[in-house]
Amino acid sequence: MDRAIFHWINSWPSSLAEPMRFFSEALNYGWMKLILAIVLIAMIAAGKDTRKAALTSLIAFPIANGLTDLFKKFLPLPRPCNDPTLTEIVVRIGKSDSAGTASAHSANMLAVAICMLIGLRWGGIPWLILAILVSVSRIYNGVHYPYQVLLGWICGSFAAVLVQTIWNLASSKYEQKKATQNGKSE
Repeated sequence: MDRAIFHWINSWPSSLAEPMRFFSEALNYGWMKLILAIVLIAMIAAGKDTRKAALTSLIAFPIANGLTDLFKKFLPLPRPCNDPTLTEIVVRIGKSDSAGTASAHSANMLAVAICMLIGLRWGGIPWLILAILVSVSRIYNGVHYPYQVLLGWICGSFAAVLVQTIWNLASSKYEQKKATQNGKSE
């Protein structure tokens, strides 16, 4: 089933090549990094809810990326673009030297999307759509199998939930401590 889904997405029309290349490689562009930095700084400055969403995203995505790196190191599996058993594959962005076990792009973007959904509710939907587009682009471009994207999503979800849980526990402890201190000073 994984190969069937891979072949279906990988064979989508070539008219999608440029947008899918963009979604797959956008963070390689300096101007895109600058735009994301400006958005995150604006979110941090805007208020409590947007600040939490931005900060938890900035914490969660490196954790998600680290988890995918662990999978790639300890369970190296081939990417479709490097798989000699695939004969009818379209490789659109070149081959990679790294293992494809878990898609870091998919993990990182879903970690950010989940943090944004939790922090911004409906305002996180564009981030979720972006995460889905990035993930599908990795399959379309021939650099990940669907199961590798799914494993990336699991890593990203775990990282986001972990960060959100720790953030909420720390916030709760801080509020309790603050309330206790205010009770003593009155």
